[in-house]
Amino acid sequence: MAATGRGEKDDLFSRVSTSRVSQVIVDQIKVLIRDGSLTPGDRLPSERDLCQRFGVSRVTVREALRVLEATGLVTIRVGAHGGAFLTAPSTDRVGEGLADLLSMSVLTAGEVTEARKIVEIGALPLIVERATEEDIDALFKLVEEGQHAVDEGEYTVDISARFHIRLAECAHNTALTMLIQSFHGPLLMSLREAREQAPIMGKRGTGEHRELAEAIRSRDLAAAQRVMSEHIARTAQRVSHEVE
Repeated sequence: MAATGRGEKDDLFSRVSTSRVSQVIVDQIKVLIRDGSLTPGDRLPSERDLCQRFGVSRVTVREALRVLEATGLVTIRVGAHGGAFLTAPSTDRVGEGLADLLSMSVLTAGEVTEARKIVEIGALPLIVERATEEDIDALFKLVEEGQHAVDEGEYTVDISARFHIRLAECAHNTALTMLIQSFHGPLLMSLREAREQAPIMGKRGTGEHRELAEAIRSRDLAAAQRVMSEHIARTAQRVSHEVE
């Protein structure tokens, strides 16, 4: 990628005047990324140039760059060829951002379970089609870990959540992976509430996890959809206090 310097991109930035100057700079750069004016690999102008273009102090520019770096949109390199370079945020970084938004939202266990029905059952066609042998082996390993925990009386909702997250990864769809990873906190919350309604849990769920892994290994979409529907429906009943 060619470096972004003086020339055709000189007029991309406009002066700002507000009490939260650094955030306005961050927002301007985000808009330029979204509309394609700036792309991963581009180098931002130097601090001095940015100060002149935005009409702010170097301290303010540095603060904005720190925010962009913390969100994974910019990487700072030192040396003769250093500077602030635009980067594509990683799956983990974006997932963390979505997770923060979800964790700060007021969500009920019932809402989370309804969303799981749409997302997890909807993902099964891709999972059944795309799961690799490595994926399937990983699912069965998690099933065995869950079974061992049940046998030892040490089963936790985190074990269940890890299976569902790994299952979604079998779709090999980056957007879906980010969504499911970000949903980890709310998923645990809904499972914990379900457990409060049915303290002795794990055995049946682990058995259904095994059935799901077997259906995926057999490329049997109908079986996978049936098991997942029953699996999530039971959680839905528990969080709505309609325990079986």
